[in-house]
Amino acid sequence: MNNTIRLFVLGQSIWYDNIQRSLLKNGQFAEMITRGEIRGVTSNPSIFKNAITKSQDYDGSLQKINQLGLSPEAVFFDLAVEDIQEAADLFLPLYEQSQAGDGYVSLEVSPFLADDAEATLIQAKELWQRVNRSNLMIKIPATKAGLPAITEAIAAGINVNVTLIFSLERYAEVMDAYLKGLENRAEAGLPLDHIASVASFFVSRVDTNVDAKLQKLVEAGSVQAQNTEGLFGKAAIANARLAYKAYQEVFTSERFLKLKAQGARVQRPLWASTSTKNPKYRDVIYVEELIGPDTVNTVPPNTLLAFLDHGQIRPSLEEDLEGAQKTLDALQELGISMKDVTYQLEIEGVAAFADAFKVLLQAIETRLADGV
Repeated sequence: MNNTIRLFVLGQSIWYDNIQRSLLKNGQFAEMITRGEIRGVTSNPSIFKNAITKSQDYDGSLQKINQLGLSPEAVFFDLAVEDIQEAADLFLPLYEQSQAGDGYVSLEVSPFLADDAEATLIQAKELWQRVNRSNLMIKIPATKAGLPAITEAIAAGINVNVTLIFSLERYAEVMDAYLKGLENRAEAGLPLDHIASVASFFVSRVDTNVDAKLQKLVEAGSVQAQNTEGLFGKAAIANARLAYKAYQEVFTSERFLKLKAQGARVQRPLWASTSTKNPKYRDVIYVEELIGPDTVNTVPPNTLLAFLDHGQIRPSLEEDLEGAQKTLDALQELGISMKDVTYQLEIEGVAAFADAFKVLLQAIETRLADGV
């Protein structure tokens, strides 16, 4: 039994934060599914940028599409839909065997729409119809504009992966948006039992940001510097564990239990951004420290390989919740506001995906102009 299967025994599913056409075509994806290493796939603009610009996997499709005179963005979604459909078909047996618990493949709406609720919803519906797979999830960012789009997408029967969640406050709004969507759907007399959603709560970037602020205090030699000891590399896990506590409270509430009686599923927390950015930290820390029931961890290739090789497994997610709160309180006393940190990370996250998308579209435009 490999480590990811052991995780599943404890209630956590590993999804793969990577997609590339060669992996779909050469059988690697299928083999990873068969071995029980991955139970779903997530994608984002950065992942597709690397897949399309750093390989020749897509040349054949680009040559065919080049005759149609499409915009670079339309070309991208043609390529992405092909990959997502193929990945969804590979995962379909797992989706069916798990009774729609796993086997999902995620495709993100354009990051250019992050502040436009109406356009986000329109594109979510278009992609849902184009891909036409029951095990698809449409990724919608947890921006202020994204929240009403999430509610409306859920109400329309679309599976949603809510992405770019950093703060506990925004996470509460995401769970509320999901429940509102289910409530709207129930009021319309529509079934709830086939609706699935995950809430992608980003982890390692929090430590990167907070650690940099702590280091500045140390370097400044301030009176506060001595109080930074023991706080490096602690904020992200503390933040995520408190998010899980919030999840437990919401999905055992009377509000949700009414929906559950009608077939509704919980919106599982999905730990995202779980590769280790600081080489001083254990390379699987953001997997090992966040293991618990009804959760997903989406991991990039190197983190998956590391965890399969030497990951240590224990039900860690609910450990020392009091200590988690104390960590965030200690940071606040040092002048490091998690509200400010997570707001900055949301802005940066949206911008990073938009920048990656711009680079991708420019690369597609260049290749089409050159005749591929």
